[in-house]
Amino acid sequence: MMISRNALGVAVALALFGAAAHAADTVKIAIAGPKTGPVAQYGDMQFIGARMAIERINAAGGVAGMKLEGVELDDACEPKQSPTVANKVVGEKIHFVVGHLCSGATKPAAKIYDDNDVLMVTPAATNDEITAMGLKLVFRTIGKDSQQGPTAGNFIADKIKPKLIAVIHDKQSYGQGIAEQVRKTVEAKGIKVAMFEGINKGDTDFSALITKLKQAGVDFVYYGGYHPELIVLLKQAREQNLGARWMGPEGVAVSDVKGEAAEGLLVTLPTDFSTDPANAELVKAFKAKNEDPSGPFVLTSYAAVQVIADAVNATKATDATKVGDYLRKATFKTPIGEIGFDDKGDLKGAKFEVYEWHKDATKTPAK
Repeated sequence: MMISRNALGVAVALALFGAAAHAADTVKIAIAGPKTGPVAQYGDMQFIGARMAIERINAAGGVAGMKLEGVELDDACEPKQSPTVANKVVGEKIHFVVGHLCSGATKPAAKIYDDNDVLMVTPAATNDEITAMGLKLVFRTIGKDSQQGPTAGNFIADKIKPKLIAVIHDKQSYGQGIAEQVRKTVEAKGIKVAMFEGINKGDTDFSALITKLKQAGVDFVYYGGYHPELIVLLKQAREQNLGARWMGPEGVAVSDVKGEAAEGLLVTLPTDFSTDPANAELVKAFKAKNEDPSGPFVLTSYAAVQVIADAVNATKATDATKVGDYLRKATFKTPIGEIGFDDKGDLKGAKFEVYEWHKDATKTPAK
């Protein structure tokens, strides 16, 4: 069968129109975080929170006549991989990102997004420098190290009252940043920091460090970093009979941290909004999928999607600058409370709480 040139042209035009119409009916949001690597558990929290938000917002009619579409991207929480992910987002002309998760991966990506008119809301990266770089399209739905560190430091000084403390970190943006905040806080309260030392990510033998802690007479250890190294530290400290209590940030609060060595570990976390009665129906929706909404980055990720969606709906725009301007002036009702952002993109009124971790990987408020 012969097709005329004119008919072919009309067919092509209609196909292109249909594709454009489909694109116009969809708002893509990249979800960037670790799907692989040693801290993929944190990414699981991020992805289930964002997916749930997208699903429920779409079920309620979407935003400004459009549906949300999540585009999940793996950066393995690595600073060397996140720029590749960021450039992919830019290349695919995605205007919004929920992520990244690890502070070290977030910082280089944030600059790429801001330079290319992409708006980013991180639900997990706490390093202060992320929002101190003067970037206009960077926000977060979690607090900063300069808030989490003093929460930990004040609890150590006021409640634990150790005689001698050691502060250990993993030399990364997140771990070292929060460790420095804890050291500054406890020293201001008269607690002597006997050691402030870094370990290497991926190390598995800490016997020399633990011997040094014992020789120094340390009775409390704060660790800034992620859970893989902490698990080993706790196990080897128990094996070598180091009689010190341990504490860490929200980056250690995962189900892999369990067993006798983990009992009594103190952790700082955002408020557990999964216990809020206002979120009962949402919590039920997560549990119906066999998903745990209590992880520290689940509801912050949900909130990150929601504020983007609410801003697009309010402005009837998918322009990142217009959406960013709206984020800075509005307030949003989310599962993590009614929230707003300051001029830097930081969450107003963010706070952390101290919990006691148990050997079955559950937590209770610390006293």
